[in-house]
Amino acid sequence: MNFLNSGGVMRFNFAVLFKQGIMLQSASEKRKKIATILAFISIPLSGFVTDIYLPSFPDMAKSLEVAEKNIQLTLTCFFLSYGISQLFVGSLLDSIGRFKPAMYALVALVLSSMVIGLTRDVRLICLLRVLQGIAVAFVVVGKRAFFVDLYTGDKLKHYLSFFTITWSLGPIVAPFLGGFLQKLFGWQSNFYFLAIYALLMLVFELIYSGETLATRKPFHITTIKKNYAMMLGNPVFLLGIITLGLAYSVVMVFNISGPFVIANSFHFSSVVIGYCTLMLGFSWMIGGIVAKRLIALEFNKKVMGAAMLQLALIVVLLAISVYSQQLWCFMLFAFIIHICSGFLYTVNFTTSLLFFPQHAGMTSGLMGGLVYLITSLASYVISITGKIATQEDIVWRYICISVLLVGTVGMAIYKKKEKYLVAK
Repeated sequence: MNFLNSGGVMRFNFAVLFKQGIMLQSASEKRKKIATILAFISIPLSGFVTDIYLPSFPDMAKSLEVAEKNIQLTLTCFFLSYGISQLFVGSLLDSIGRFKPAMYALVALVLSSMVIGLTRDVRLICLLRVLQGIAVAFVVVGKRAFFVDLYTGDKLKHYLSFFTITWSLGPIVAPFLGGFLQKLFGWQSNFYFLAIYALLMLVFELIYSGETLATRKPFHITTIKKNYAMMLGNPVFLLGIITLGLAYSVVMVFNISGPFVIANSFHFSSVVIGYCTLMLGFSWMIGGIVAKRLIALEFNKKVMGAAMLQLALIVVLLAISVYSQQLWCFMLFAFIIHICSGFLYTVNFTTSLLFFPQHAGMTSGLMGGLVYLITSLASYVISITGKIATQEDIVWRYICISVLLVGTVGMAIYKKKEKYLVAK
């Protein structure tokens, strides 16, 4: 592929690169390997778009001269858009392919991130966050289906088990980086970074990646509705998705309210907020690693054990909060609480994604869509249920979601046993 013009200057013909979105199944092993690495690099994108500006929440509110809930709303807008989009994106990608839609989505992400950095209108930021939710949905759903398209058997399960571990790099790196960008260059630099990240992904995807969908399914609304009804009619699959949503909602309690409490109640800077979110990002990754290590352990025992341990820790933290509120103590408990969420998410994610392998894109979209709808609903409820000013305010929200999570896990176990008895 020649990228040199007559003057010897490097140039990229993007039209040609779009046409060279070859079927990766027929590509060389080297190209498949590079494309797989790029797919894993794409997975943390949603975490970066979500978390990089969390340490900037207090400063954004001051800079834009708006209430805290207005800044929290920008996150809710992204979650809601991202969730709803995935419900349709999966079916669409099963029909038109994975590659080109993802490339156009990356272009939209680059442009929207630049505009957010330039504007001072929080309503426009909310609107652009909706656009970013749609764009990220196209990229992430396509990349989840990428692995099901390209790999099978134990190799596929091996790759899928790394999903949540890889995704957790976003919550680990993004807020830590965002805290320093905020201190050095202001909150706008977070979105400029996102634009650069998306642009680099776009260039490398165009050069090295390609299409993975071998057989395209016609986009028929009736068929899609029928398949969705079939999937949602499976109670074990549906309860698994609800478990995923609630496990991530536990994490979102801190993401939405933690920066304000650390800044206003504990009186620490955006850099400390970044360190705290970095620490909790690691806890999510540790949960995923533990889940991978315990893959052979009986499913029902490990998910119920993790859910009950999380609830017990939150109850203890609530009792401590009544008498003493110190950041180090809160972060210690939150670290283990988030490990439990990361564990539950990883265990249920792999199981749910492999439920309907014949509809990889649709399953990925439906699962991701409902997870983020649950999360966006939880984040909205968290932000409107009064001012979150203290550690105790955060813990009460932890406990409400954790109780729902324990109930959902218990119901899923009951339905699995019921299905097993019927099968016998």
